[in-house]
Amino acid sequence: MKNSMVKLIGVVGMSALLAACGSGGAESEGSNGEGEVTGAQEGKLTVAMTASSEGERNTFEELIAEFEEESDIDVEASFPAGGYEDQMRVQMAANDLPDVFDTHGWSQLRYGEYVMDQRDMDWVDKLKPEMKDIVTDEDGKVYTYPVNMAQDGVIYNKKVLDEYGIEVPQTWDEFVAALKTVRDESGGQVTPLWIAGGDGFPLGQMVDQMLTPMFATDEDHDYTEELLDGSFDWSRYEWLPEQLLMLQEENLLNQDVLTAKYAQSAEIMAGEQAAFMFSGGSIGPDTTQVNPEVEIGLMPTPTVHEGDEPVWIGGERFTLAIFKDSQMKEEAKQFIEFMAEPDHAQQIAEGTNLASALEGVEADTYFSEDLKKYEGTEIVSYFDRVYLPGGMWDVMATTTEELLAGGTPEQAAKTMESEYNRLREE
Repeated sequence: MKNSMVKLIGVVGMSALLAACGSGGAESEGSNGEGEVTGAQEGKLTVAMTASSEGERNTFEELIAEFEEESDIDVEASFPAGGYEDQMRVQMAANDLPDVFDTHGWSQLRYGEYVMDQRDMDWVDKLKPEMKDIVTDEDGKVYTYPVNMAQDGVIYNKKVLDEYGIEVPQTWDEFVAALKTVRDESGGQVTPLWIAGGDGFPLGQMVDQMLTPMFATDEDHDYTEELLDGSFDWSRYEWLPEQLLMLQEENLLNQDVLTAKYAQSAEIMAGEQAAFMFSGGSIGPDTTQVNPEVEIGLMPTPTVHEGDEPVWIGGERFTLAIFKDSQMKEEAKQFIEFMAEPDHAQQIAEGTNLASALEGVEADTYFSEDLKKYEGTEIVSYFDRVYLPGGMWDVMATTTEELLAGGTPEQAAKTMESEYNRLREE
């Protein structure tokens, strides 16, 4: 048996790119602590992933080690967490990307010109229909292998909702009513909606999720063409900051919304100190690990307009693309086909607590029961990935921080508009 070890690089911190995927841990054994994405290396297959939580990394590490033993191919894997995007931009500028890398939701728009077409690989025939359009263009090019599917909505404490007789809300109005019930019935002891605004990205996550029912899914309020061609009237955005200020003024948000950290999420939920969070990923199992008596539920993103249907926000979460100029294309293809084998695809799904993107792979994940309950609910790609220019995620986060720190809905809409226009021109 080959005595090899996957070299882990930079696993410190949490990735804002992954929004609700979970928090990073301490450095793994074998990390050099530099957190650097590794480009081409002679004789080694370099792999870069955005997986940030300990459970996610462990899953990939185990499979990579197994692949090394089975194939006799050396793999150098990096997990740079929050530094991934910036480092990949440097690698793209130098045209020196890892042989295999995670496109983390940007397979076509950001990384499209750098990746090899995978349409002829075996795993493609097993791709779920709802994922096909996300990673395939009109000419049939398959940009990346999505190892799992994100289905983001709102998580909630089932015991809290049961205690106060709250039905899982489907609309924004029902959601606000549920928040008010929690506030009133708990006497202020349970935070209705808890947001880790101190890390910024959870605010961007909530805004990005709500933009879909506001401007995309309801046919009478579909402004996607205007957003794509630059003619969108940003005064329409004011409704959302108005609602966020209302939540703050009526004590429906945590008082420390601007300083609370994502790393607190599981502990807050485990202590039944919050009813709802715009989050997902590992929060469910992490919470249960802290307090086995607590059960976390997952619901789709609520609707805004009457007659619309709730949706999951997501698409691909972790992916494996092949650098078009890689000198190890055959080894890279072998690696991806290994990861796509049914047993391995199931292991990844369960290790990341997300459904597999491949048909026939049944995974027992933390939210399996909830996902089955909402089977058939549409999965809509993250709003910013389709309708906003690159860089708007950070704008959504900082604009909302400024709003909750004393801003106005009008100021928020004007900032969104000016940044949208500026980034479109870059």
